[in-house]
Amino acid sequence: MLLEVEGLCVNYDRIEAIRDISFSVDEGEIVTLIGANGAGKSTTLKTLSGLRPVRAGRVKFAGNDITRVPAHQRPRLGLSQAPEGRGVFPGMTVMENLEMGAYARSDHGSAAMKNDYARVLQLFPRLDERRKQPAGSLSGGEQQMLAIGRALMSAPRLLLLDEPSMGLAPKLIKQIFDIILEINSQGTTVFLVEQNAMQALKVAHRAYVIETGEIVRSGTGVELADDPAIKAAYLGGDV
Repeated sequence: MLLEVEGLCVNYDRIEAIRDISFSVDEGEIVTLIGANGAGKSTTLKTLSGLRPVRAGRVKFAGNDITRVPAHQRPRLGLSQAPEGRGVFPGMTVMENLEMGAYARSDHGSAAMKNDYARVLQLFPRLDERRKQPAGSLSGGEQQMLAIGRALMSAPRLLLLDEPSMGLAPKLIKQIFDIILEINSQGTTVFLVEQNAMQALKVAHRAYVIETGEIVRSGTGVELADDPAIKAAYLGGDV
């Protein structure tokens, strides 16, 4: 397994945000974590990226325990996140934002890095058109593309995506999920936290459902999309 989470517990002061959750992500998969607002999805992702301290349990990546590894060191290990709310640097240009994504790399100026710039601009032609514009002048959809592209510039083995469809129009949501499939087909493993369960389950090989800080169900994306209880709770269907 590329990522293994075992008995993870995370608190905000005395409030338990995540209680004893375990899950895994294998190399080459798209795995999604779905749930309602406040269920613990974003806390899980922040913990994986090192932004939240772990009260109990452990996180293993590529066979190594990274539970206590600082957030700024995790991209060097091959784990990178596009955060919720995009989090672009608004005063920097598109290209400067992409350069920030590559800060942890040691191969600046190499052919591999040039290829990664080309790959990102090929995945997101709108960014190529706007490469000299300040990121703050981009639309919401373009900023989401930039956030994903910036994360890709660290050449991750595992890409963490936090609510990539948030605030986007339906047409742009489909485009973002098509790009996630393309990124995965190019060899990058994806762990996706998403409130739009319908879209997430369509692209995921496997999925987990989290409720009030606990994982309550798991299965393939197809299995959960067809589950009557999941349809009723998250997909707008009837039991």
